[in-house]
Amino acid sequence: MTRREVLVGEAVTERVGPADRPVDPGAGAFDEPDEAGLRPRELAEFIGQSELKEHLAIVLEAARGRGESADHILFAGPPGLGKTSLAAIVAHEMGAGFRVTSGPSLVRAGDLAAIVCDLSDGDVLFIDEIHRLARPVEEVLYPAMEDFKLDIVIGKGPAAKSIRLDLPRFTLVGATTRTGMVTGPLRDRFGFVARLDYYDPPELEKIVRRSAAILGVEVDAAGAEEIARRSRGTPRIANRLLRRVRDFAEVRGNGMVDREAARAGLELFGVDALGLDKVDRAILVALTTGFGGRPIGLSTLAVAVGEEPETVEDAYEPFLLRQGLLVRTPRGRVATAGAWAHLGERVPPGITAAGYGGVEMPSLFG
Repeated sequence: MTRREVLVGEAVTERVGPADRPVDPGAGAFDEPDEAGLRPRELAEFIGQSELKEHLAIVLEAARGRGESADHILFAGPPGLGKTSLAAIVAHEMGAGFRVTSGPSLVRAGDLAAIVCDLSDGDVLFIDEIHRLARPVEEVLYPAMEDFKLDIVIGKGPAAKSIRLDLPRFTLVGATTRTGMVTGPLRDRFGFVARLDYYDPPELEKIVRRSAAILGVEVDAAGAEEIARRSRGTPRIANRLLRRVRDFAEVRGNGMVDREAARAGLELFGVDALGLDKVDRAILVALTTGFGGRPIGLSTLAVAVGEEPETVEDAYEPFLLRQGLLVRTPRGRVATAGAWAHLGERVPPGITAAGYGGVEMPSLFG
């Protein structure tokens, strides 16, 4: 009995979804419009992350030289920095098939079993948000990664029996935005773990110019620089802002994205000079004038801006912290002097770049 016959007999071949499909390494994932169409195909085309690229190039070239599949790879970092693009590049550089799924989609062990048993030698399996794998699925993944074996239990009760199946040698590429939530046993099974950093404005400017060429958008150096400066260090945001400025330039301008068009378009869509959007500014207003400048607890802050606490903590606070506009203290979130100044408000006495300069203030906890 073959692996596929066993799985079909146990009715565990249910597909995860339309994203779970084999992809030709030279096409497929790159034929879709918009964001996917802007992804680089080769490692040489990937802009930024120079240290990571050098390490990854060595890993892949060594594997090709030995005629083996590459070690399992884990990419970690905030959303929008290129983890999915790098996974597809790994498959392309290795000349392998590429299959995509995500941690939340793999609910049962059989979901994962159906995928890995359908792989070919050398294929790349990409699991996005791998930290959200269910525990039963993760336990099935351990022997699959380490020994390329799959243990399947057929039947229930006293009649149940276990079958160990041989798997093709594949490369698992995982991506996570929450490294601390990846369990130790799973993390230790990756041969190469890399973290992606936020991009510098010059790197984002190159990305904007490359994307503009693909999209057929006329953009000059000043326009690309303005978009890059407001992109929060994230290529995905840079590409999104480029498309919105393109729309503005086509409707209200002459189609050319220069500095003035970029500034006017981004201001119209609510992105200010620092790259802050409507919710970012609402958070700063709540921290400054909204509650009299007192430290605010996370849940209170979330209610004030109409977002979930997890969304505020994961999606908005990291950028405000990096910009020096907000600090976390034991008493709550506090706006810095830079936040007051950015909003055009007078900086109260005692407020510094690090929040309250030693001044005891009553807190407002949620």
